[in-house]
Amino acid sequence: MASAPQPSLPLLYNDLMPLNTRDHSKYATRPMDAAPFLAKHHAIPLTVEEFVQAQRHFPIVFSSGDNPLPLVLMGLNEGVNTFIDADGKINEPVYLPAYIRRYPFLLAKLQPDSEDLSLCFDPTSSSVGEFTDGEPLFDENGGTTDATKRILDFCEKFEEAGMRTKAFIEQIQAHNLLMDGEISIERADFPGQPYIYRGFQMVNQEKLNEVPTEKLDEWAKNGLLPLIYAHMFSLDLMRNIFARQVNAGLVPAPAPVN
Repeated sequence: MASAPQPSLPLLYNDLMPLNTRDHSKYATRPMDAAPFLAKHHAIPLTVEEFVQAQRHFPIVFSSGDNPLPLVLMGLNEGVNTFIDADGKINEPVYLPAYIRRYPFLLAKLQPDSEDLSLCFDPTSSSVGEFTDGEPLFDENGGTTDATKRILDFCEKFEEAGMRTKAFIEQIQAHNLLMDGEISIERADFPGQPYIYRGFQMVNQEKLNEVPTEKLDEWAKNGLLPLIYAHMFSLDLMRNIFARQVNAGLVPAPAPVN
Protein backbone atom coordinates (compact mmCIF):
# COMPACT_ATOMS: atom_id res chain seq x y z
CA MET A 1 0.00 0.00 0.00
CA ALA A 2 2.83 2.43 0.78
CA SER A 3 5.80 1.91 -1.46
CA ALA A 4 8.86 4.13 -1.43
CA PRO A 5 9.44 6.29 -4.53
CA GLN A 6 11.47 4.63 -7.27
CA PRO A 7 15.18 5.57 -7.38
CA SER A 8 15.21 6.50 -11.10
CA LEU A 9 13.13 9.65 -10.74
CA PRO A 10 11.58 11.06 -7.57
CA LEU A 11 7.84 10.69 -7.10
CA LEU A 12 5.83 13.24 -9.17
CA TYR A 13 8.76 14.09 -11.46
CA ASN A 14 8.65 13.06 -15.13
CA ASP A 15 12.06 14.50 -16.00
CA LEU A 16 14.79 16.63 -14.42
CA MET A 17 16.79 19.47 -15.93
CA PRO A 18 19.43 21.66 -14.26
CA LEU A 19 18.35 25.31 -14.15
CA ASN A 20 20.92 27.53 -15.90
CA THR A 21 21.13 30.97 -17.45
CA ARG A 22 22.25 29.71 -20.84
CA ASP A 23 19.12 27.69 -21.57
CA HIS A 24 16.59 29.31 -19.25
CA SER A 25 17.40 33.02 -19.22
CA LYS A 26 13.83 33.88 -20.21
CA TYR A 27 12.12 31.33 -17.99
CA ALA A 28 9.62 32.25 -15.31
CA THR A 29 7.70 30.42 -12.63
CA ARG A 30 4.01 30.74 -11.82
CA PRO A 31 1.72 29.11 -9.25
CA MET A 32 -0.15 25.96 -10.20
CA ASP A 33 -3.91 26.42 -9.97
CA ALA A 34 -4.42 22.66 -10.29
CA ALA A 35 -2.40 19.50 -9.79
CA PRO A 36 -4.08 16.72 -11.76
CA PHE A 37 -0.83 14.70 -11.61
CA LEU A 38 -1.48 14.17 -7.88
CA ALA A 39 -4.69 12.26 -8.55
CA LYS A 40 -2.82 8.99 -9.21
CA HIS A 41 -0.61 9.21 -6.12
CA HIS A 42 -2.00 8.07 -2.78
CA ALA A 43 1.20 8.21 -0.67
CA ILE A 44 3.38 11.32 -0.42
CA PRO A 45 6.77 11.59 1.37
CA LEU A 46 6.80 13.61 4.56
CA THR A 47 9.51 15.09 6.77
CA VAL A 48 9.41 14.75 10.55
CA GLU A 49 8.99 18.50 10.94
CA GLU A 50 5.58 18.17 9.30
CA PHE A 51 4.20 15.37 11.47
CA VAL A 52 2.23 17.62 13.81
CA GLN A 53 0.50 19.55 11.01
CA ALA A 54 -0.04 16.53 8.77
CA GLN A 55 -1.45 14.21 11.46
CA ARG A 56 -4.54 16.39 11.70
CA HIS A 57 -5.53 15.46 8.15
CA PHE A 58 -3.79 12.26 7.05
CA PRO A 59 -2.57 8.94 8.40
CA ILE A 60 1.23 8.94 8.67
CA VAL A 61 2.87 5.59 7.97
CA PHE A 62 6.30 4.32 6.96
CA SER A 63 7.09 2.64 3.67
CA SER A 64 8.01 -1.04 3.73
CA GLY A 65 11.57 -2.25 3.27
CA ASP A 66 14.90 -1.69 5.01
CA ASN A 67 15.02 2.05 4.26
CA PRO A 68 11.58 3.30 5.30
CA LEU A 69 10.28 6.77 4.54
CA PRO A 70 7.50 8.61 6.37
CA LEU A 71 4.47 8.95 4.12
CA VAL A 72 1.08 10.62 4.35
CA LEU A 73 -1.79 8.62 2.90
CA MET A 74 -4.19 10.63 0.75
CA GLY A 75 -5.86 7.37 -0.26
CA LEU A 76 -5.59 3.71 0.75
CA ASN A 77 -5.52 2.15 -2.71
CA GLU A 78 -2.88 2.58 -5.40
CA GLY A 79 -3.86 5.33 -7.82
CA VAL A 80 -6.52 6.82 -5.52
CA ASN A 81 -6.18 10.30 -4.02
CA THR A 82 -9.30 11.31 -2.12
CA PHE A 83 -8.29 14.98 -1.83
CA ILE A 84 -7.99 15.76 -5.56
CA ASP A 85 -11.18 16.53 -7.49
CA ALA A 86 -11.89 15.91 -11.17
CA ASP A 87 -10.24 19.22 -12.07
CA GLY A 88 -7.05 18.40 -10.21
CA LYS A 89 -7.79 20.80 -7.35
CA ILE A 90 -7.85 20.47 -3.57
CA ASN A 91 -11.05 22.20 -2.54
CA GLU A 92 -10.73 21.92 1.22
CA PRO A 93 -8.36 23.31 3.85
CA VAL A 94 -5.80 20.53 4.37
CA TYR A 95 -2.09 20.59 5.05
CA LEU A 96 -0.09 20.32 1.83
CA PRO A 97 3.17 18.40 2.37
CA ALA A 98 6.37 20.26 1.55
CA TYR A 99 7.23 17.54 -0.97
CA ILE A 100 4.27 18.69 -3.07
CA ARG A 101 4.95 22.39 -2.51
CA ARG A 102 8.55 21.92 -3.66
CA TYR A 103 7.48 20.55 -7.06
CA PRO A 104 8.61 21.12 -9.83
CA PHE A 105 11.96 22.09 -8.30
CA LEU A 106 14.50 20.11 -6.28
CA LEU A 107 18.19 19.90 -5.49
CA ALA A 108 20.00 17.00 -7.16
CA LYS A 109 23.50 15.70 -7.75
CA LEU A 110 24.65 16.18 -11.34
CA GLN A 111 27.67 13.93 -10.82
CA PRO A 112 27.37 10.70 -8.80
CA ASP A 113 30.88 11.14 -7.40
CA SER A 114 30.21 14.67 -6.15
CA GLU A 115 28.29 15.88 -3.11
CA ASP A 116 27.40 19.18 -4.79
CA LEU A 117 23.70 19.78 -5.36
CA SER A 118 22.25 21.82 -8.22
CA LEU A 119 18.81 23.37 -8.53
CA CYS A 120 16.82 21.34 -11.04
CA PHE A 121 13.23 21.35 -12.27
CA ASP A 122 10.77 19.16 -14.12
CA PRO A 123 10.51 20.64 -17.63
CA THR A 124 7.15 18.92 -18.18
CA SER A 125 5.56 21.09 -15.50
CA SER A 126 3.21 23.85 -16.61
CA SER A 127 4.47 26.13 -13.83
CA VAL A 128 7.93 26.72 -15.34
CA GLY A 129 8.58 27.98 -18.83
CA GLU A 130 9.08 30.87 -21.19
CA PHE A 131 5.94 32.86 -20.44
CA THR A 132 5.15 36.38 -19.28
CA ASP A 133 2.57 35.81 -16.53
CA GLY A 134 5.01 34.60 -13.91
CA GLU A 135 8.04 35.64 -11.89
CA PRO A 136 11.32 35.66 -13.90
CA LEU A 137 13.97 33.24 -12.67
CA PHE A 138 16.86 35.37 -13.99
CA ASP A 139 17.33 39.10 -14.43
CA GLU A 140 18.60 40.89 -17.53
CA ASN A 141 22.21 40.42 -16.41
CA GLY A 142 21.84 36.68 -15.89
CA GLY A 143 21.65 36.95 -12.11
CA THR A 144 19.17 35.02 -10.00
CA THR A 145 16.00 36.87 -9.03
CA ASP A 146 14.29 36.90 -5.66
CA ALA A 147 11.94 34.20 -6.94
CA THR A 148 14.85 31.85 -7.66
CA LYS A 149 16.44 32.65 -4.31
CA ARG A 150 13.18 31.78 -2.52
CA ILE A 151 12.93 28.52 -4.43
CA LEU A 152 16.54 27.63 -3.66
CA ASP A 153 16.05 28.47 0.02
CA PHE A 154 12.94 26.28 0.21
CA CYS A 155 14.75 23.37 -1.46
CA GLU A 156 17.75 23.74 0.85
CA LYS A 157 15.50 23.72 3.92
CA PHE A 158 13.74 20.64 2.53
CA GLU A 159 17.09 18.83 2.22
CA GLU A 160 17.98 19.79 5.79
CA ALA A 161 14.60 18.47 6.98
CA GLY A 162 15.33 15.29 5.04
CA MET A 163 18.54 14.78 7.00
CA ARG A 164 16.67 15.23 10.29
CA THR A 165 14.06 12.75 9.06
CA LYS A 166 16.81 10.24 8.32
CA ALA A 167 18.18 10.69 11.84
CA PHE A 168 14.68 10.12 13.27
CA ILE A 169 14.30 6.89 11.29
CA GLU A 170 17.70 5.68 12.46
CA GLN A 171 16.70 6.30 16.08
CA ILE A 172 13.48 4.31 15.94
CA GLN A 173 15.10 1.53 13.91
CA ALA A 174 17.91 1.27 16.45
CA HIS A 175 15.24 0.34 19.01
CA ASN A 176 13.41 -1.96 16.58
CA LEU A 177 10.23 0.08 16.86
CA LEU A 178 8.86 -0.48 13.36
CA MET A 179 6.68 -3.44 12.47
CA ASP A 180 4.63 -4.46 9.46
CA GLY A 181 1.26 -2.74 9.60
CA GLU A 182 -2.17 -4.10 8.83
CA ILE A 183 -5.64 -2.61 9.07
CA SER A 184 -8.97 -4.33 8.56
CA ILE A 185 -12.00 -2.20 7.66
CA GLU A 186 -15.48 -3.56 7.11
CA ARG A 187 -18.27 -1.83 5.21
CA ALA A 188 -21.80 -2.01 6.58
CA ASP A 189 -23.09 -3.09 3.15
CA PHE A 190 -20.60 -5.98 2.95
CA PRO A 191 -20.73 -7.58 6.42
CA GLY A 192 -18.15 -10.25 7.07
CA GLN A 193 -16.04 -9.16 4.08
CA PRO A 194 -13.39 -6.81 5.48
CA TYR A 195 -10.90 -4.91 3.41
CA ILE A 196 -7.36 -5.73 4.52
CA TYR A 197 -4.65 -3.12 3.93
CA ARG A 198 -0.98 -4.05 4.28
CA GLY A 199 2.31 -3.00 2.71
CA PHE A 200 3.31 -0.32 5.22
CA GLN A 201 5.10 -0.07 8.55
CA MET A 202 4.05 1.48 11.84
CA VAL A 203 5.44 1.90 15.35
CA ASN A 204 5.02 -1.13 17.57
CA GLN A 205 3.36 0.03 20.82
CA GLU A 206 4.76 -2.94 22.76
CA LYS A 207 8.31 -2.22 21.62
CA LEU A 208 7.86 1.45 22.50
CA ASN A 209 6.86 0.43 26.03
CA GLU A 210 10.14 -1.51 26.33
CA VAL A 211 12.33 1.53 25.57
CA PRO A 212 14.27 2.47 28.74
CA THR A 213 12.87 5.38 30.72
CA GLU A 214 16.11 7.31 30.30
CA LYS A 215 15.84 7.10 26.53
CA LEU A 216 12.16 8.11 26.59
CA ASP A 217 13.06 11.13 28.73
CA GLU A 218 15.73 12.05 26.21
CA TRP A 219 13.26 11.69 23.33
CA ALA A 220 10.70 13.78 25.18
CA LYS A 221 13.24 16.58 25.63
CA ASN A 222 14.57 16.56 22.05
CA GLY A 223 11.09 16.33 20.50
CA LEU A 224 11.33 12.82 19.06
CA LEU A 225 8.69 11.28 21.32
CA PRO A 226 5.94 13.72 20.28
CA LEU A 227 6.69 12.82 16.66
CA ILE A 228 6.19 9.13 17.41
CA TYR A 229 2.86 9.86 19.07
CA ALA A 230 1.78 12.12 16.20
CA HIS A 231 2.32 9.15 13.87
CA MET A 232 0.45 6.76 16.17
CA PHE A 233 -2.52 9.09 16.71
CA SER A 234 -2.77 9.73 12.97
CA LEU A 235 -3.46 6.06 12.26
CA ASP A 236 -7.04 6.55 13.45
CA LEU A 237 -7.59 8.53 10.24
CA MET A 238 -7.21 5.37 8.15
CA ARG A 239 -10.95 4.82 8.49
CA ASN A 240 -11.65 8.43 7.52
CA ILE A 241 -9.69 7.98 4.30
CA PHE A 242 -11.52 4.72 3.62
CA ALA A 243 -14.86 6.49 4.15
CA ARG A 244 -13.79 9.20 1.70
CA GLN A 245 -13.07 6.52 -0.88
CA VAL A 246 -16.43 4.87 -0.29
CA ASN A 247 -18.27 8.19 -0.65
CA ALA A 248 -16.41 8.87 -3.90
CA GLY A 249 -17.12 5.38 -5.25
CA LEU A 250 -13.41 4.57 -5.30
CA VAL A 251 -13.47 1.33 -3.34
CA PRO A 252 -14.00 -1.91 -5.27
CA ALA A 253 -16.36 -4.54 -3.95
CA PRO A 254 -14.54 -6.93 -1.58
CA ALA A 255 -13.55 -10.34 -2.82
CA PRO A 256 -16.30 -12.89 -2.08
CA VAL A 257 -15.77 -15.08 0.98
CA ASN A 258 -15.47 -18.77 0.07
